[in-house]
Order: sequence, then C-alpha cells, then structure tokens
Amino acid sequence: MSDSSNKYANSIFWVELGKINPNPYQPRREFDELKLKDLADSIRQYGILQPLVVTREEVEKENGGISTRYELIAGERRLRASKIAGLYQVPVVIREGDADDERERMKLELAIIENVQREDLNPVDRAHAFRRLVDEFNFKHSHIARKIGKSREYVSNTMRLLALPQELIDAISQKKITEGHARPLLMLVDHPEEQSTLFKEILYKKLTVREAERIARHTAHEKVRKHSPELDPQILALEQKFIANLGTRVSIEHREVGGKLTIDFYSIDELHALFDRLQKSAQGDMKGGNSFEDTLDTQDAQDESTFSSEDEKRDEDLYSIKNFTV
Repeated sequence: MSDSSNKYANSIFWVELGKINPNPYQPRREFDELKLKDLADSIRQYGILQPLVVTREEVEKENGGISTRYELIAGERRLRASKIAGLYQVPVVIREGDADDERERMKLELAIIENVQREDLNPVDRAHAFRRLVDEFNFKHSHIARKIGKSREYVSNTMRLLALPQELIDAISQKKITEGHARPLLMLVDHPEEQSTLFKEILYKKLTVREAERIARHTAHEKVRKHSPELDPQILALEQKFIANLGTRVSIEHREVGGKLTIDFYSIDELHALFDRLQKSAQGDMKGGNSFEDTLDTQDAQDESTFSSEDEKRDEDLYSIKNFTV
C-alpha cells in the first residue's frame, strides 16, 4: 500500500449518516430488529464506542465541483442502529487501497473478519462469504483460514454446506437444524432420498447430532451391504416386513450360526411402544392367535389392498416404508 493511501491512518472523522452507503459485500443477510433497537438505546445513552470503517471516494460533479461519498466496510449493525437512534453524524475510520480490486477485496475481507470474529454470521452466510472470497478474489482455503484465525478444515467444511439441497440450507439459516446436523446430512449427499428422510427425522424426532450421525453411518453401511451378492434375499424381505410393521429402522445381520436383529428407537416412549407391540404378538402366539410372522404377512396384504387409495398420504407420512430405506 502506498504512502498516500495511509494519509487517513489512525485518524477519526465525523461523517453524516446520509453520505455513508452500505457495504455491497456485507456477508450478513439477517439482522435481528430487537437487538438493533437495544443497540440503538445503548448508542443514545453512551454514543458509538467503536468507529465505523469506511472507504472514501471523491467524485466530480457535472457542474465541475467535487462531492465526497463513503462506503461502509465494517460496522453495519452500528450504522443501522445509529439511524434508529436518530444520529446525524457518526465517527469513522477511513481505509483505502491502491486499486479498485484491492479496495473491493478489502471491503469483503474486513466485513467477513468482523462478523466471524464476533461469531455474528450464521453458518450459511459464512459459507457464501467464503465462496465469494474464493470465486471473486482467488483466495485459497488456507489463506482464508489465516485471515480469520481458523483452520483450513473449518473453512472447507463450512463451504461444504452449500452442497446441500436448498431446503436443508434454508433450515440451517432459519435455525431449524444446527450446523452440527449438517455433517451427517452431508454423509448422504449421494443418496438424496435417504438424506431427505434423515432431515425429516431430525426435524420431527428432534434427533441429536450424535443420533443423526449414527443413523447416517448405518444408512451408508446398509447401502453398501445391500449391493453385496452374498446377502440372502430372504433376510432383506424380512427386514422390510419388520420395518413396515414396527415403523422404525430395522436391520438383520445373518451369521453362520444365528445373527443379530437391530431395532432403532428415538425415545423411551417409543421403546415402550415397541416392547408392548412385541409382547402382544408373543402373547397372541401363546394363546393360539396370530404369530408375529402372521402379523407381518397380514400387514403386507393390507398394504397391497390400500396402496392406491392411500398413495398421497403415504408420500407425506414420515414413518412410511418409502421413507425408511435401510
């Protein structure tokens, strides 16, 4: 940076609010109105404790005069709150670059750093900001990491969020699911149906991140297992019957002697319901009633007879066999 670009260094100026334009590279897209009002109240009482950061540009008027305009780099919340507070002028620090490209990069870079350092950005806005640094300014992931004081893996994993379907990206932005839930969802990026099912389970069953990760690993393992030529078709058929009857994920691991039956549940209430269902089937078998196998076969027959009339309802039902792929 040249000496001339440092002529405003360490100086604070007072600038009219109306002359400061927003930062076009502001990565943050959502601002909490209540928090802005709280900040405005604080500004009325104590003033602005930290100056805004702006760029300055002189523009020649048509009549030959010169006008000065400013563009915000950092301090979007303070700028908005100052307007709410009814201020006329605000304190600013002026930053300049040697060229237009450098100035534009500085605007984006400082805006990101300000927000990331205060953890102000939601994960999706942060991912978009990192993507802009890569696409528009040719930053490497490691370069971004050094700028914000994070690891390269942190930057790469954040940007991976953008590989999710838009519905899932919106859910993260709206805090319906956490950034941690995105990890298991990304494990199923090549299996869109299973990914969508897991997303619905996270929403409706309030799964923790660890529970979601376990399901994602299990689903990925089952996808590989089902393509194995050694898998007995009868075992697969029985799995599907269990799933249809119990309404949850079931897997059967067949060994040379015996095997293992795994039934997933997500709450104590669901565990009790599963136990009651199995107990009733066992009691019916002892009394000469329908066995559990008969119940499974009956369920298959009912499914076939009602499939046409309930097709739309089954598509919308989270717990249908269509959604629970193992």
